[in-house]
Amino acid sequence: MIAIRRARPTDAAAIGAVHVAAWRSTYPGMLPNAFLSRLSARRQTAYYEATIRNRLGVHVATASGADAGPAGGPARVVGFVTGGPARPGAHRLGDGEIETLYVLDDWRERGLGRRLMRAAAAHLAAAGCKSAFVWVLRDNPSRWFYQRLGGRVAAEATVRVAGRMVVQTAYVWPDIEKLEQAASFTG
Repeated sequence: MIAIRRARPTDAAAIGAVHVAAWRSTYPGMLPNAFLSRLSARRQTAYYEATIRNRLGVHVATASGADAGPAGGPARVVGFVTGGPARPGAHRLGDGEIETLYVLDDWRERGLGRRLMRAAAAHLAAAGCKSAFVWVLRDNPSRWFYQRLGGRVAAEATVRVAGRMVVQTAYVWPDIEKLEQAASFTG
């Protein structure tokens, strides 16, 4: 069974592991390999534990039973999303910001990203956000996902990641309800 739920502090280690695995599978060639190999699930765990404890919007996708593997087993985190009010700064393009969305490679193309985005949009709407945006590395092969959910390209900016200048693209939903509706569509 696949479930989407609010993250708990005990999920932080699994979230950190998903973060590292997703970066290592998505960003080779875009970011230095030495940087990717040094990514630390332990550091990510500490970050996500603090994020969850600070009551920011962190939701996880978990797989359990037959969906967890041939032997079944307890629920395990296979993806997550974080979002909250837009961080202060020059690149604020809406009220709410989707900060991260990662799904393990073996769990992609199963609708988990869409379900996680729906949870994030609902969280943002409940927090009073009327619009939302996400920044994505321009060369990220999954960036089209956000366009399929109705995100409009609104800006580009160059940022330094791991000592390398990379271009990121912002996708914006001026109406958070449109994001909730698009993320709810399963057809």
